[in-house]
Amino acid sequence: MRPLHIAALTAFALALSLAGRAFASGDTFTVQPVTVSDEKAVFATVESANVVPARARIGGTIAELAVRQGAHVERGQVIATVGDEKLVLQLRSLDAQIAGLKAQLAQANIDLDRAQRIYKTGAIPKSQLDQAQTNVDVAGNSLKAQTGQRAVVEQQLAEGQVLAPTAGRVLTVPVTNGTVVMAGDQLATIAEQDFVLRIRVPERHARFLKVGDPIRLDGKDLGLDGSKTGTISLVYPDIEDGRVVADARVEGLTDYFVGERIRVWVSGGDRQTFILPARLITTRFGIDYVKLQQPGGAPIDVPVQRGRETPDGIEILSGVAAGDVLVQP
Repeated sequence: MRPLHIAALTAFALALSLAGRAFASGDTFTVQPVTVSDEKAVFATVESANVVPARARIGGTIAELAVRQGAHVERGQVIATVGDEKLVLQLRSLDAQIAGLKAQLAQANIDLDRAQRIYKTGAIPKSQLDQAQTNVDVAGNSLKAQTGQRAVVEQQLAEGQVLAPTAGRVLTVPVTNGTVVMAGDQLATIAEQDFVLRIRVPERHARFLKVGDPIRLDGKDLGLDGSKTGTISLVYPDIEDGRVVADARVEGLTDYFVGERIRVWVSGGDRQTFILPARLITTRFGIDYVKLQQPGGAPIDVPVQRGRETPDGIEILSGVAAGDVLVQP
């Protein structure tokens, strides 16, 4: 039994050795420098591309406030009603004047009809008939003028309804019912449903930011699944407090917490580095190693310094050089 046992172990070791040599000689990797984008982590805020104010068109007192902070509104929706008692009094006065002018016009028409019948008999001169016609014209024009003035007051009353200038979410409502406002006063601010990530980076990165550059963010920060990517859609030419401002578009961007801060990664320029497949790296006692093929000799273990992980592999900061041939352990 003992000689058979030793023979079996020897055969097994020889098979492992041959398999290892075949695998090592068949799976090699030549180190070459690649160009990668040097990403910088910065903070961005969820903001609306446009924040539009809703203003009162007439002065008066807020009779009804139909929205509050966080409410969603559609374009043209009534968000508040401004009432002015003076306009109501003017409307009543104009109604009385219009009623008097209607009676005056009716009487002028009666007088004209009578004058036309009498004029046919030759009892009155032509001038008296013309005077009756003039009275009808004057009464009719006066009625039209007062009717137009009433329409103006009605339009002013209708303008007491403050309409949402755009569809979106109400951010602020600085007034309450009973607040006295003047024409042009801001009653609410509405954020359009066109939400972006507004990025602010130090001005030394201004030359690296351009429209179309990709950005990367963690979807968990926004309550989304997985990592999210987007593109820079606008770089503002004005530098604010030593920072460059840019807008980025991201699909599925939430719109509830406007002003929420999100960590994103943007391009800080390109550089040369080495990217190795993760299968070539082994870790022992906290130190990373790769197997370097020696010319005419067996592979040796070389310690390397690991960098960040990328979709193509793991960045190596030191320990290898261009042209090195690595063998999978």
